[in-house]
Amino acid sequence: MLDGLDVGDALPSERRLAEDLGVSRPTLRQAVDDLVAEGLLDRRHGSGTYVAEPRIAVSLTMTSFTEDMIRRGMKPGGRVLSFRTEAAGARIGRRLALSPVEEVFTIRRLRLADGATMAIETLYMPRALLPGLRRQDLEGRSFYDLLRGNGVVIASGRETIEPTVTTAAEAADLDVPVHMPAFLFQRVTRDEDGRPVEYVRSLYRGDRYRLELDLRPPSH
Repeated sequence: MLDGLDVGDALPSERRLAEDLGVSRPTLRQAVDDLVAEGLLDRRHGSGTYVAEPRIAVSLTMTSFTEDMIRRGMKPGGRVLSFRTEAAGARIGRRLALSPVEEVFTIRRLRLADGATMAIETLYMPRALLPGLRRQDLEGRSFYDLLRGNGVVIASGRETIEPTVTTAAEAADLDVPVHMPAFLFQRVTRDEDGRPVEYVRSLYRGDRYRLELDLRPPSH
């Protein structure tokens, strides 16, 4: 059904497509519904049905964005939107086990795959962990690779995921419509001594991502 069509192309009319494929219209409707559910087609009310951008499966494991994209044969990229040093404050201090007056790096990055916008990431890290960190150190580089290179070993983490929609500012950065569905990931990672290394808030485009979990039966 999708042979010869590129991303963004509209499907022919239901009648023409049924004739071309030699199937009944109810059978065709079911096939289209299945492809919409799989994220391969995008149905736009009042407009038609279009070939969708492929969605990236995100496995719920402790890997970096860069590692995820490379594993899927895509070229990861990023752009630092802002980089500053500031007091942790009460909320960030609680997450990083810091006093409100201790300094953190606050880094906001746009994450790309094959040149397309995928996510906005806001990362908070104790300044004392890498006091010499510079903005250019993060351009086009995995943060976890940077930590490993400085002797910081990530040992564990806790992540929450919830559905949300984009704000006007987030939509502008991601180049998507306002109030587009998205996934909000929030994670605190710790080193081998249990000390918080980072708190990161990542907003992933809902039209380009799906979540994958490997499930196993209980042992007893």
